[in-house]
Amino acid sequence: MLEQYLGILLVKLAVAASLASILLRFNHFVRMLLREERTMEQRQAVDLGLEGCLLAGILGGYVTGLTSGILISIPAMFNGEYVAMPLLAGVGVLGGVLRDIAPSADEIWRFSPFFDYNVYRLFRRKYDIKLTLFQLFFAITILFSEFLRWSVWKVFSPTRIFSLYTLVNPPDWTDHCAIFATTLFATALPLKIWNAIRNEKKLEAQQKLLTEARMSALTRQINPHFLFNTLNSVSSLIRTNPDQARTVVYKLSNILRRLLRKQENLNPLREEMEFIEDYLSIEMVRFGPKLKFEKEIAPEVANWPVPSMILQPIVENSIRHGLSGMIDGGSIRIRASLSGKRLLLTIEDDGVGIPEGKLATMFEQGIGVSNVNERLKVLFGSDYRMSIDSKMGEGTRTEIEIPERASNL
Repeated sequence: MLEQYLGILLVKLAVAASLASILLRFNHFVRMLLREERTMEQRQAVDLGLEGCLLAGILGGYVTGLTSGILISIPAMFNGEYVAMPLLAGVGVLGGVLRDIAPSADEIWRFSPFFDYNVYRLFRRKYDIKLTLFQLFFAITILFSEFLRWSVWKVFSPTRIFSLYTLVNPPDWTDHCAIFATTLFATALPLKIWNAIRNEKKLEAQQKLLTEARMSALTRQINPHFLFNTLNSVSSLIRTNPDQARTVVYKLSNILRRLLRKQENLNPLREEMEFIEDYLSIEMVRFGPKLKFEKEIAPEVANWPVPSMILQPIVENSIRHGLSGMIDGGSIRIRASLSGKRLLLTIEDDGVGIPEGKLATMFEQGIGVSNVNERLKVLFGSDYRMSIDSKMGEGTRTEIEIPERASNL
């Protein structure tokens, strides 16, 4: 009989853990765990019994606990257990009280059934006494709920409410300890399981926000010298060639509008090429006929998704470091084609080239190149290729090979 009784208590804990784990398979329930405010649609209890009503109140508040207590007790009412409804409804409201008096929402998830540790923390100087007292009150409330069930079972006949005490009538002190401890752990166990997935989802959300902020900062980076030089060009063109000055201002407004608006991580290649054409048309005003631009874009890759602002830093480097110091100027060529099932982008210039020593550290020290490489790494992980080849006096070639879609988008 004792083995059967202990087996039932262990099964109760196993069922509590299993139900808590099963609920995590439902995205709706996981989203509810991440919200501090619940809608009426979300305030539903799925667990059965006293612990379920208490958890419902803790997670959702008074209304949730009360409603859950009523719903859970309906099958018991049909079985003649008429005291179940007021008991479970009251315990659900008690869970709502716990939620309201919690110093913070996180304290609910920090609850531990090992209240001896909470007593130890009570005497630590650096630990907040209010938080420790709440944790102790949390444990006492769970035990008090089980005490209420025992009292109701004691006052009314066993047929009016179900209790494990029926199996060991009359119960001794070991039975009381086992049942009260089971209730304590059956309430704490789902909270621990749910808190683990809750923390995991929070970390994922924070990482996503961090990645988006990182991408936004990298995408909007543009050399201020370009803006200053453009404004200086406009200033000089206003007197000598007002029409061309208006054209430059229009192109510049297109560039700034694109930089300031909210952008997607991936844009069609044709949009990136439109941006590059606006950018180079402004640079051509400064350099005149010395700067030439050629492009070869295969029709089948025109709509291929590429990281936004991926070409501009490389083209800017070609102009500033490769062509600006050449008396006769030079040209920039951009080619895009398919390489198997991947997009191959090539940016070439016939400028002065990059010294071998500097070329070896481009990915670490070159602002534009490191910017592009970092964004490719964020979007594609290791599923991309970027290389730079340069010869002094002949020019520089940069190749980027990417798959069709970013793996983490």
